[in-house]
Formats: sequence, C-alpha cells, structure tokens
Amino acid sequence: MAALKLAIGNKNYSSWSMLPWLALRANDIPFVETVIPLYTDNPADKEQILSFSRAGKVPVLVDGDITVWDSLSIIEYIAERFPDVKLWPDDVAARAHARSVSAEMHSGFMALRNECGMNLHRPIRPVTLSADARANIARIQEIWRDCRARYGGPFLFGRFGAADAMYAPVVHRFRTYAIEVTPETRAYMDTMMALPAFQEWTREGIAETLVIERFETV
Repeated sequence: MAALKLAIGNKNYSSWSMLPWLALRANDIPFVETVIPLYTDNPADKEQILSFSRAGKVPVLVDGDITVWDSLSIIEYIAERFPDVKLWPDDVAARAHARSVSAEMHSGFMALRNECGMNLHRPIRPVTLSADARANIARIQEIWRDCRARYGGPFLFGRFGAADAMYAPVVHRFRTYAIEVTPETRAYMDTMMALPAFQEWTREGIAETLVIERFETV
C-alpha cells in the first residue's frame, strides 16, 4: 500500500497544516511529508502547491488516486480511512458534540486568528487585544472546560482526537501571546504540550529559518 502524502506549509506559521499533521502523527499513521514554503516570491513554490491541488492551498493529503484538501476534510478522511484510531468518539451524542466544536473552530474565532497569528519563534509577550478577540478567548476556554468536565479529560473527549487536533494551534497562540487563562485551561494546554507529536511539530517549527516579515510585526 502506497504511503499517504501530506503537503503542508511552514511549521512555524501554518496553523492549518498543523491540524491533519497532528492527527496523523499522534496516532502513528505513516505518511510522507512535503513542506512547501508559503508567502514567498518564488513561483516554483506556488507551482508546487498547485501540483498537489488546484485549490492552491495547503494542507493537501494524497492517498493513491484520492486527493483531499482543507484541514477538516482531511481529518474526516483520516477518520474514515483509519477507523481504529477513533479520531471521533464512538458515542453518537459525543461525536456530534466533537464535530460541532471542531466546525466552530474551523469557521470561527477570526479576531483571535487575525490578532494572534501562529508564530512559534515569536518572543513570548502579550499584545493589546480587541473585545472580539477577548470574546473568542472566553468562548474557547468555555468549550475546553465543558468538554473536559463532561467527558473526563485529559483531552477534550477523553483520549486525543480530532477536536484536539483542531484546537492545537490555539494552544500555541495562548502561549506565544501570554494570554491569561484559567487553571483549567492551563491544565489542558499542558496536556497538549506534553503530547510527543505536538512537541515534534513545535521543535521543527522553531528550527525553521524562513522569516515572513508580514507575520513578524505583532
């Protein structure tokens, strides 16, 4: 069986790429990784992305003749392709809940995304946040607290799953921008940051040398 292929962007900056990468790596699913530099002036980089998907964005998963793009779609495909890893809870109600909070992450929290872009090598320091961003932070903490209380932790739905992968970049945002969080939120962040796959992505992202100036102004 041919290995899965996953095209991703810079690990230091590409939050969307982190989601399916983490879902695969944390569950020991083998794949071949291709890192394509983003936001460069090199036409070859753009052409390489287009060679994976005409959508012109990463991440992209290739499984033989099947190509899947968009982070949440890739995670759904992984869940179907490897049902034994149980990326989604078995229980119908819990699974609906996990999909709902994952979709909320996928389509929401724009203020937080815009004001606290993922940048792993950024010096840890706070920034002044808008009321919308602070509301995003409060809502995310509410989601994490409710899920861990309802399903027993240590991850959002008990064991590591798709919802945890979807929120992984937020853990970095909270850390990098020195955002004040509750003890419950800190406990979840510590759980995520102790995950070997999370640590691997972080190490490799920090080790990258490519600097994108537009993301270094915050």
